[in-house]
Amino acid sequence: MVAAFKERLKEINPVYIKFDTLQTLQVNLGNLCNLSCTHCHVGASPGGKKVMDRGVMEKVIGFLKGQKGLTLDITGGCPEMNPHFRFLVEATNGFSPRRIVRSNLTIMTEPGMGWLPEFYREHRLVITASLPCYLEENVERQRGKGVYAKSIAALKTLNELGYGETLELNLVYNPGGDFVPGSQKGLEAAYKNELLERYGIRFNNLYTITNAPIGRFREYLETQGAFDRYLNLLATSFNPDTAGNIMCRTLVSVDWKGFLYNCDFNQAIGLPITGNDGSILKIDDLDNAARSGNELFLAQHCYCCTAGEGSSCTGALSG
Repeated sequence: MVAAFKERLKEINPVYIKFDTLQTLQVNLGNLCNLSCTHCHVGASPGGKKVMDRGVMEKVIGFLKGQKGLTLDITGGCPEMNPHFRFLVEATNGFSPRRIVRSNLTIMTEPGMGWLPEFYREHRLVITASLPCYLEENVERQRGKGVYAKSIAALKTLNELGYGETLELNLVYNPGGDFVPGSQKGLEAAYKNELLERYGIRFNNLYTITNAPIGRFREYLETQGAFDRYLNLLATSFNPDTAGNIMCRTLVSVDWKGFLYNCDFNQAIGLPITGNDGSILKIDDLDNAARSGNELFLAQHCYCCTAGEGSSCTGALSG
């Protein structure tokens, strides 16, 4: 039986189950996406109905205006498909020194979306883009036929605009199955070599992210009868050196309705931040939700963040 994740953290240091200091506000604009990836933890697709409206965005903007210096991490779904994406970016100019857009790359090649690369550059957005492998067959197994060629075309366009050199372009690797990523440094070297030699593509950093046993990936594991085995793998791969660096200690996630979570994974499974009275906290309660010393909302899927070199929205936590 797998030990409770929360208890594993407490054994190392009781402070690790508590919030530290808010550094990143991650805003999930919804589950609308032009792809339907097999590993997607939020179940995003072209049929996604959860779309953040302008009213919630205005509250996000208001918070950032009063808390300048935070990183703004914009995700989805495909965040660029939200009809108010442009508004959010333009309205937060000057509020956050680092604004990240988590892109699937292919959205830049869709009809009517050709404005995106120049828009990214104009607003000096950091692009963190999903590319689960540098090999075509592995990418298309996870993301669908034709996705690899579109991704490569988008990366070339970004390079032409200075991304990967004067502007920051990061790629994200996630395993193609039920295993823990290998060395982030080793994978980054392989990615850089292969993409440069094959296509002349340059990027800054590779982030390895372990698949969380939730959403579509959990469904896959259950159909293979592999859920318990995978969770046990994550637990037996627990790395104490990663425990103090888990992203939920410095990040709060906002969903499309404005409800708050300790991370995007908790958001996906409906495990929100709640107040002392049990009420779910919203964007208006962010100061309270991000108070230093608040106990984190943790569950067994959190083992994905401490397995091997660790995993977070900015990659490995050790190694």
